[in-house]
Amino acid sequence: MINKKWDLILKDEMKKDYFRDLGIFVKNEYQQKTIYPPYKDIFNAFRYTDYDDVKVVILGQDPYHGPNQAHGLSFSVLIQNRPSSLNNIFKELYSDLGIRRTNNNLSDWAHQGVLLLNSIMTVQAGNPLSHKNKGWETFTDRTIELLNEREKPVIFVLWGAYARSKKVLITNPQHKIIESVHPSGLSANRGFFGSRPFSRINQYLKEQGMDEIKW
Repeated sequence: MINKKWDLILKDEMKKDYFRDLGIFVKNEYQQKTIYPPYKDIFNAFRYTDYDDVKVVILGQDPYHGPNQAHGLSFSVLIQNRPSSLNNIFKELYSDLGIRRTNNNLSDWAHQGVLLLNSIMTVQAGNPLSHKNKGWETFTDRTIELLNEREKPVIFVLWGAYARSKKVLITNPQHKIIESVHPSGLSANRGFFGSRPFSRINQYLKEQGMDEIKW
């Protein structure tokens, strides 16, 4: 389905009843309503960043629910109109590393080993969290657990209370957790700005002898 090692890693999970039921639900939703991201893009995070290549996980909650925004990578959009969370991420990137980024499509990060994973992977247009508790969280929690089992270190970036609630899944001491409040317009001023996640990620990668991310 994903055409990557993820298919092997997640094979048993995809055979479970809940995942079959989730698939039926999602297909019906796409047939009856406007759902984001486009159906073909749902698993882009896995396609762009294979299991062995993951260096960093940036965890979102669910996709953007406006037109032409979500394309299967957390926080990333294809259009020029930048959502406030992404705008604040770019502000912090400039403050942290002096990088002034103009491309809102974060697939270049994904190709370097940044798994841009939304915990809930689909959403109805204009209706945030509409696909909550349908099975996606079970699937993506298992994804985090499988990465936690890996010997090669992973940096988990947890922005906001929802993402931070996943800390219980990250138990192996070789992994690194970077956390702060969410970059949304409501909370960025309460500790996201000044948290310097990008330089901290690269410093840890450097310490582990891994290539830094070109943000």
